[in-house]
Amino acid sequence: MEIDYNNIKVIGFDADDTLWVNETYFREAEEEFGRLLSKYETPNKIDQELFKKEISNLPLYGYGVKAFVLSMVEMALELSNYNVSNKTIEAILNIGKDMLNKPVELLDGVEHVLKTLSKNYRLILATKGDLLDQERKLEKSGLTDYFHHIEVLSDKKEANYSRLLNHLDINPSEFLMIGNSLKSDILPLVNINAHAIHVPFHTTWAHEEVTEEETNGKAYKTIKSLNEILGIFD
Repeated sequence: MEIDYNNIKVIGFDADDTLWVNETYFREAEEEFGRLLSKYETPNKIDQELFKKEISNLPLYGYGVKAFVLSMVEMALELSNYNVSNKTIEAILNIGKDMLNKPVELLDGVEHVLKTLSKNYRLILATKGDLLDQERKLEKSGLTDYFHHIEVLSDKKEANYSRLLNHLDINPSEFLMIGNSLKSDILPLVNINAHAIHVPFHTTWAHEEVTEEETNGKAYKTIKSLNEILGIFD
């Protein structure tokens, strides 16, 4: 399906796993959590229960490292029948602190792509997660000056994007979103008649996965790396 991008005036970017590495650190943290709780359950069971806990907590805690840490603490208490040691709780808190202190590792070509596109398009950053953490990562990334607007959303559903575009006076037909998550960065935009380009990351959180039925017939483009964007807009 050929998609016409000639009317695009504003380009939006997701942050985590689109501009910089993020999900990899969560997978590493889950493995460490599994080791800490190994006396109580198998790694696979711990992983499954932690995921269920995260999903059940989403309406209350939202997304991000801090929400993840709270879910780990709750899960440690439950799996241990409330016998987990203070040292283990401290170790879980330290997992979260280590995640928050990770360096920001930009993905290949990110700055070159942003620098090039910013000459002809208005760029915005639309990400979800913890506000303080996302602001920290953006500051460390050195990418702030490329964006006309930065928005940290509580979620990335059609209504969230519609409110954002309306607030910024952007016509959906003139907006393109670029991101790694079909669920959060692509399908909601297609469904409000905006454009979207999918740049898969090698690791995807289970909550962000979608079925083939959900993507069937949807008009979006998939590319292998962010560098391919420049070939579309040359």
